[in-house]
Amino acid sequence: MARSKLKAMHINREWCKGCGICAAFCPTQVIEMDVQDKAVAARPADCTVCCMCELRCPDLAIAIEKEDQDEKA
Repeated sequence: MARSKLKAMHINREWCKGCGICAAFCPTQVIEMDVQDKAVAARPADCTVCCMCELRCPDLAIAIEKEDQDEKA
């Protein structure tokens, strides 16, 4: 089975309270906190689509969209 690829990472900055949990759980440091202490996808190309950020965000401010395998064909 092929690995999923990131289609889009949506971060709702209005909902983000800047706790940094998403950045702490990201194994590839894709998510960083910006100068406003809000989550930002600094390197989305490095995302392994583990969805830890989405699962751990207490504010439900992160949504991950995986690329469908059918879209690549």
